Amino acid sequence: MNYKDVLGIIAIVIAFISYIPYIRDILKGKTKPHAFSWLVWSILTLIAFFGQLAGGGGAGAWVNGMTAIVCFVIFIFGIIEGRTNIVFIDWFCLVGAFVAIIFWFVTKGPLVSVILITIIDALGFFPTFRKSFIKPHEETFSTYILSSLKYIVALFALTTFSVVTALFPIYLIAANFAFVVMVLIRKKQLRLK
Repeated sequence: MNYKDVLGIIAIVIAFISYIPYIRDILKGKTKPHAFSWLVWSILTLIAFFGQLAGGGGAGAWVNGMTAIVCFVIFIFGIIEGRTNIVFIDWFCLVGAFVAIIFWFVTKGPLVSVILITIIDALGFFPTFRKSFIKPHEETFSTYILSSLKYIVALFALTTFSVVTALFPIYLIAANFAFVVMVLIRKKQLRLK
């Protein structure tokens, strides 16, 4: 086992730990996940996982495989316990995820797939951003902090560092960090009112 494998395992452990409070808060009724975001994330993260593997990502790709599974589980919780207020942009993002899958199958090009899923994931994040801007107390932001951390570790675990292998995790670090900042600002703004 080399150090990149160890980093890949550390990223998976961080990912696992990051979802424990999120699922706990869902079960307590505190966190209300937007089901469409989590479905889009599960599909796109799975595509990113296969794209990274095809691009030689090695152990740095492992965390995306695990994350795809957990995102799908949270999607199920989102249907049962979360937000089902689906608006047009949510449908747009879901359709976009399926279009990315079709492109992935048709082109078989990992670079095209990773670029598409990064753009679509950003759109898929919008329903959660929108919901959390209005109700920031309905998200467990520690999960998003740890998600940024797991992708930082995963970047160092990449066997091959290229646009194909690194674009998606770099985007996720930035998106999760931006989300946490927005939630903290909104919570402070609402407390002051």
